[in-house]
Amino acid sequence: MKNFIKPGHILTFTSPAGGVTSGTPVQIGQLLVIPTTTVAVGLPFEGLTCGVVDLPKASGQAWTEGALVYWDNTAKNVTTTSTSNLRLGCAAQAQASGDTTGRVYLQGTAAPAGA
Repeated sequence: MKNFIKPGHILTFTSPAGGVTSGTPVQIGQLLVIPTTTVAVGLPFEGLTCGVVDLPKASGQAWTEGALVYWDNTAKNVTTTSTSNLRLGCAAQAQASGDTTGRVYLQGTAAPAGA
């Protein structure tokens, strides 16, 4: 196929204000990506868009396997609250309400906030 570029699990982006840190989620438009390296502002970086990752989790929420999860760009954590947050995928495993980290399946698709 002449027009195939690459699978798309890792894409190249431009580092936003403040730069990016390897493994720390960053919202690029309507897509959450996990940088593979630490890069200064304005430079290109590779970011994971799809796969299973452990991310900071909102406290006080218990997750069930497969529950829809959202990125709260203000609190910089994953939540089950959809309002004003970016849908990013689903819980890859159940998490207790006291857990500070949650296992998430990033679906790699841009979604409108709260969808």
